[in-house]
Amino acid sequence: MGLRTPLYDQHLALGAKMVDFGGWEMPLHYGSQVEEHHEVRRACGVFDVSHMAVIDVAGADAHSWLRRLLANDIDRLASPGQALYSAMLNTEGGVVDDLIIYRREQGYRLVVNASTRDKDLTWLCGQAQGFEILITEQATTATLAIQGPAARERVAELLGGSRAALIRRLKPFEAGEDNGWLIARTGYTGEDGIEILLPGVEVCELFNDLLGAGISPIGLGARDTLRLEAGLNLYGQELDEAHSPWVSNLGWTVALDPPGREFNGRSALETELAAGPVSRLVGLVLEERGVLRAHQVVRMDKQEGEITSGGFSPTLNKSIALARVPRDAPERAEVEIRGKWYPVRVVKPTFVRHGKILI
Repeated sequence: MGLRTPLYDQHLALGAKMVDFGGWEMPLHYGSQVEEHHEVRRACGVFDVSHMAVIDVAGADAHSWLRRLLANDIDRLASPGQALYSAMLNTEGGVVDDLIIYRREQGYRLVVNASTRDKDLTWLCGQAQGFEILITEQATTATLAIQGPAARERVAELLGGSRAALIRRLKPFEAGEDNGWLIARTGYTGEDGIEILLPGVEVCELFNDLLGAGISPIGLGARDTLRLEAGLNLYGQELDEAHSPWVSNLGWTVALDPPGREFNGRSALETELAAGPVSRLVGLVLEERGVLRAHQVVRMDKQEGEITSGGFSPTLNKSIALARVPRDAPERAEVEIRGKWYPVRVVKPTFVRHGKILI
């Protein structure tokens, strides 16, 4: 039996198809993955993402330690309530994990991937040697993500009061706290929305209230197709310890200024940047019938690459993929599907954002 979030029984009652994800029993869909995908693109839906690990960092050295730990610079968090996306790197510049960090009135909060929870905690504790910091996993915290163009207003209307005012004033990548809840305007779908981190004992009531307000539950299947359309990376597919941010379209998350800030992997990243990254991450569109899948071979003249994530795009009604290919590979490509080669269109790896088709 796998790990379960506080909403496990509600998922079963809603008829969810449950699957293993990183050791957790999670809902894949509640009947139609495609309809759930469209619901988020057109209106909004609620995801149970309580399997994500929530880790608080406090102490006299918290700021200086995080500046060394992360490739992005937390000095960009000028005031409490601001959020930052970053990667933790090893000494070779590979990605240990990607995460969101929130600055709070007292300390910081990290939200990291469920599948890397144990590895991350071990890594964080190992990196903390010699620093005066306190690392605390908030194992009883639950998280709901309400995503879609109507999400913020629908949730604000439901909650009312100070929480509604907080939701309405949040800018992208801002967060605020209200009576034990952390409400953030972040997400993983390419749409607007919020994430609510709250005590696990309160999440069932909130989840049921959201359903009662007509907000549909959405499973991990649609979460994956939504993030793929948005060109957002998934750890273990586009990101891992063997690849740097430079070859994963995450160069924008690496803060090399100021030059004097030392952080894990900096020297390796600078060396790689000076030489020129050997590969790049691109988008692929299959114009013919078929399905693009992870690990399929991409051929570009005499060079080869590999699909990292692929699947059917409900918005485009076509199969799309993210693929890592050689840096100087041409823009013409074909993919091997069941022993046959199919031409694919190479595009910028953002297919859909905020409901708009970009390719």
